Amino acid sequence: MSFEVLFVLVALVGMIAALIWDKMRPGMILLTVVVLFLCVGILTPKEMLEGFSNKGMITVGLLFLVSEGIRQSGALGQLIKKLLPEGKTTVFKAQARLLPSIAFVSAFLNNTPVVVIFAPIIKRWAEAVKLPATKFLIPLSYVTILGGMCTLIGTSTNLVVHGMVLEAGYEGFTMFELGMVGVPVAIAGICYLFAFSNKLLPDERKDAETDEEDEEKIGNFHRVEAVLGSRFPGINKTLGEFNFTRHYGAIVKEVKSGGQCFTRNLETVVLHEGDTLVLWADDSFIPTWGESSVFLMLANGSESAEPVSKKKRCLALGLLIFMIVGATLGELPFVKERIPGMQLDMFFFVCITTIIMAWTKIFPPKKYTKYISWDILITIACAFAISKAMENSGFAPMIASHIISMANDLGPYALLAIIFIITNLFTELITNNAAAALSFPIALSVATQLGVNPVPFFVVICIAASSSFSTPIGYQTNLIVQGVGGYKFTDFVKVGLPLNLIAFLISVFLIPLIWKF
Repeated sequence: MSFEVLFVLVALVGMIAALIWDKMRPGMILLTVVVLFLCVGILTPKEMLEGFSNKGMITVGLLFLVSEGIRQSGALGQLIKKLLPEGKTTVFKAQARLLPSIAFVSAFLNNTPVVVIFAPIIKRWAEAVKLPATKFLIPLSYVTILGGMCTLIGTSTNLVVHGMVLEAGYEGFTMFELGMVGVPVAIAGICYLFAFSNKLLPDERKDAETDEEDEEKIGNFHRVEAVLGSRFPGINKTLGEFNFTRHYGAIVKEVKSGGQCFTRNLETVVLHEGDTLVLWADDSFIPTWGESSVFLMLANGSESAEPVSKKKRCLALGLLIFMIVGATLGELPFVKERIPGMQLDMFFFVCITTIIMAWTKIFPPKKYTKYISWDILITIACAFAISKAMENSGFAPMIASHIISMANDLGPYALLAIIFIITNLFTELITNNAAAALSFPIALSVATQLGVNPVPFFVVICIAASSSFSTPIGYQTNLIVQGVGGYKFTDFVKVGLPLNLIAFLISVFLIPLIWKF
């Protein structure tokens, strides 16, 4: 084993351990590893920086702004209110109205704003119709993930893999190409949730504060729920070490973390990303911190004070449709033939859509940097460099040779299954984009050494990296609903593990039938 291979192996093991340990943001962890590769000569400065100019990475950044425009237009809030049944209903009937529609929406929008908007509305509605909100919040997160598998823009992972495919010299995915396997997985997953989620998910877990009906309001203070984001400055500190009241002018009454509710000795409770704080706050708290990346979600049980005009909603939806239709038609052969000098792909149309949204003030153009998740973009850019380092060092070909020798007599189907399992384990333990970065060079080397078409392996990485159902830590939407619904870690394992198995079986069976080896 050469020095380069050994160094990459040690660095990747350290990276995975650091991501699981969660003492630093994923982007900084991956950037540290990339700098180490630069220092020992495995990467050149040019190779290190290529990911920062990658079209897929920039497309993800612009899609954050498009999703924010749709969120601020109020279109999503109006949609969910129309979907929610009025009057008495059952869990199954409500899920039948909600889940397919939410999956469809999340195929074209970033998953996080969909869950951030829908979760508090669904929770309030469930309380009003006397149904457990716990029967809806995990399914909400899961169907946004399932919907995201169906299009190129449904999740950042698809765009990351698409960018790596282009970098490797192959033709990338079209807008709906991944839907040939993503839609069957989504349909099977939604049917599974219809059939079993009601039985497997827990009944309502009451918040400690809701039992204290006699608690009086003091002045303008009232109950607010805040889900902690990655930029919250008190992450991994106790409430005793981090003075929340001094920072935000609100009093912490309860902390919901990992399915547990803490109401006493709060100064000893350690805060983590995705925890939900129940606060005693005044009327200025949500307007002040509502657009801050410090909190993933804020809810106070009441509607937004500022209604959005119908004209703004229509313009936002019109621009979204323009972007999707334009990118789809732009990939057609006859369009490419007629306009050979221009590449009318998703990048082209998302650029136009973002600029129009900014100039028409669908999102506040002076605050546009707030709406971009920079850590995700740095993670994606570094993912390209790490993949390159795995190829340059010879680490990826070596791992590919071992995988092939293990499944030598079983053929490409078995290797496809192994790549799915490896990618899926990574995505459950670390992050989906990092999982794609680790798996892609190995999959490419496996296909090259076998002498088969690598596209089936690229597609299986897209599906496996998105199939984060068994833990709350692999996907941000899972973290959000864990806090809001008061779920335990085991709730995700119980409901999500069969969903992982469904995605695995359908993918390994269908992908080689559609994209031949």
